[in-house]
Amino acid sequence: MALWFSFLSVDRLVRTKSFRSAVPGDAPFALVEKVRGAIRIAQPCPDALALGLTPGLALADARARVPELQVFDADPGADQSFLERLSDDCDRYTPMVAIDPPDGLTLDITGCAHLFGGEAGLAADIEARMQRRASHLRHAIAATPEGAQALARFQSAPAASEDAALRRLPVAALRLEPETEMALRRAGLKSIGDLAARPATPLAARFGEDATNMLALVLGLTDSRITPRRPLPALFFERRFAEPIGRTGDALRAIDELTEEAAQALEERRKGGRRFIARLFRSDGDMRDLAVETGLPCRDPALLARLFRERVETLADPLDPGFGFDMIRLSVPMVEPLAPSQLQLEGGSLNEEAMANLVDKLSTRLGRGRLRRLVPRDTHIPEQAALALPAVEAPAPSPSGWTTPQPGEPPLRPIHLFDPPQPIEVIAEAPDGPPRRFRWRRSMHDIARFEGPERIAPEWWRPGQDERPTRDYYRLEDVRGRRFWVFRNGLQDREREHPRWYVHGLFA
Repeated sequence: MALWFSFLSVDRLVRTKSFRSAVPGDAPFALVEKVRGAIRIAQPCPDALALGLTPGLALADARARVPELQVFDADPGADQSFLERLSDDCDRYTPMVAIDPPDGLTLDITGCAHLFGGEAGLAADIEARMQRRASHLRHAIAATPEGAQALARFQSAPAASEDAALRRLPVAALRLEPETEMALRRAGLKSIGDLAARPATPLAARFGEDATNMLALVLGLTDSRITPRRPLPALFFERRFAEPIGRTGDALRAIDELTEEAAQALEERRKGGRRFIARLFRSDGDMRDLAVETGLPCRDPALLARLFRERVETLADPLDPGFGFDMIRLSVPMVEPLAPSQLQLEGGSLNEEAMANLVDKLSTRLGRGRLRRLVPRDTHIPEQAALALPAVEAPAPSPSGWTTPQPGEPPLRPIHLFDPPQPIEVIAEAPDGPPRRFRWRRSMHDIARFEGPERIAPEWWRPGQDERPTRDYYRLEDVRGRRFWVFRNGLQDREREHPRWYVHGLFA
């Protein structure tokens, strides 16, 4: 099913407070934009269009024809956001919703129409709901996305069959480049049926392959699928209500029931979820998302219910039901294998699971990015050797992933590194030798002991890394017992004429 909002910008504008206070009564208005130094009409309202004001017309000419015309600046970003909100509202009918820019939506309703009494009932429900937010809507149903989009935008009268309706559409329904469309018209090919009656090879040779490819897509001769705006979740469960529910507690109880269904489905698959999203659809078209994440795969309904309640408690704005929620959907976009957990001999659960529960609880309460976990990377560049990722997203690294010193030996590198490394002034006995004294932060440090160098060459196999200079790292201890990790950035004379020195970290 294709939805075409023929006056999308107008429908978005008339619902703003600035419009209602600026336009008196039913005065004609239009949205304008600057094109090559001239202000032109981007989209007129239906009344202005009836008066002969068309898109592309210069504003000066438009005011000469209709002096009382009111104008507003076009805002493509706001139009895109409005279209995305309409797309979210259509998510209640099917998770397969794609945006057809600049003013359309495409829904894959395969297997969904029976929930609304068939395709006619589904179309009637969509029209009634969309009319509250966009007054100008045309829809069409076809076997392919391109066919539905063409019918929604260009069909003027009903036909005996879908194929007949498509063949009598103008070539503009193929949405080709303006030059190609003009060439087709000049050649006498004014409808899709005229093109379909010609052999494909001569058409492609004269007008390009885009014309024949689009023709095949519209007529269903080539398989075509939509790309949904939101990735499809691995599992999702819904609860529809005959009457909208208006209390947050009732919504949370419905989410609890959905988590139990999800847990049962995950147990049958021997899997667990890492991310759970509850989407609450309000009867007025708005919706709210509640998302919780877990550090380990999970299918415990009690734990999920507690996380969802803590998520609601930490919301900056209360969960406003408005006129009530008429549908709640629980999605599980991330699932991973989950075997039954092993208990210790004394009956207690593993510490790993307890730590994961604590991480989930703190991340839900404090925010997804506030609690982080260091994950090792396969690189020898010090500042790139670890990533700080959200704890619920990053799995706990195994001990083998980290380099640990021998028992009794000092650490090879500091725990904390300066970002960026801080420059120092060094005095050395030889140009390529270790420092004997250096100045850092206006303080002089005399070296008592040193160890090194540890030479770290650039990773030449990675793009853009072969131009980095070689680093020589030293572990230094001054006469007062303070220990530093410093490096010379570049080899003397071979890479740099006067290499600079930096302190990269401090040892505890």
